[in-house]
Amino acid sequence: MAKFITIGYGDSSGYERTDQAVRDAAHDHDAELRARGAVVGIAGAPVQVRNHDGADVQVTPGPFLRADLPIAGFGIFEADSLDEAVRMAAGTPCAVAQGVVEVWPLRE
Repeated sequence: MAKFITIGYGDSSGYERTDQAVRDAAHDHDAELRARGAVVGIAGAPVQVRNHDGADVQVTPGPFLRADLPIAGFGIFEADSLDEAVRMAAGTPCAVAQGVVEVWPLRE
């Protein structure tokens, strides 16, 4: 079974515009993913870490990545194929609440 990383993008206005029943179903879907062993979480405040040439660790508050929507959460899960991973991601809160989810195959 392959591992996949998901990055969910979304904001509170899109979330709040989505019908409550749809949001509830998406949160139930996340609970099912967790029950299957997925790691699913809401994004906290990021920091950037640099250690060029292994000589000096520098930590800068804030994201490096810029996008139209903020990063809202992450997931790590196993699936038999990319198609299955896409189906799994399609039911998550970011996907259904006016956001977007990237699905990245994890090469180990």
